[in-house]
Amino acid sequence: MKSIIETVSGEVTSVLKNVKEAEAQAVSRELAAANRIFITGEGRSGLMGKAFAMRLMHGGFQVYVLGETITPSIAKGDLLVAISGSGSTGAIVQFAFKARESGAKVLLVTTNKQSKLGDISDEVLVIPAATKYRREDEPETIQPLGNQFDQAVHLVLDAIIIGTLQTGDDDYSAMTRRHANME
Repeated sequence: MKSIIETVSGEVTSVLKNVKEAEAQAVSRELAAANRIFITGEGRSGLMGKAFAMRLMHGGFQVYVLGETITPSIAKGDLLVAISGSGSTGAIVQFAFKARESGAKVLLVTTNKQSKLGDISDEVLVIPAATKYRREDEPETIQPLGNQFDQAVHLVLDAIIIGTLQTGDDDYSAMTRRHANME
């Protein structure tokens, strides 16, 4: 088991090293500039999106997850963060078009910049990881399906939030106060 853990850790480390600094910086700028942030993703990408939304909330951002009953209308000045390994998930493409029609910006987190979502997004953060599709340009992995993408998305977006918050005056105690207390 130890060798599998080490292999998975090495795979994820390799992916993280290949994330482009300029793309991560652009995500940070878009998050900081947005009036409100809306998160969408299907399946496990959606779960990574919910984790990202929680951390944004802890950081003091006004954030919503698409599909939740309390999610308001998106508008000009808002940001839609779409997480899709393929960059072509049907429902997310429709959400992105609707966000653009409403004047919001679209930021895509994906492995595939040359995709339907990539074409309509204002910014794209490429996570150079393996997905369930196993395209030629994806790295080798011992992991099934899109595990490598999911793990890397989680870590990269956490790092971006940490970097974004370092430029503000929010501190650990403020984040702790925003953490759920009914658990």
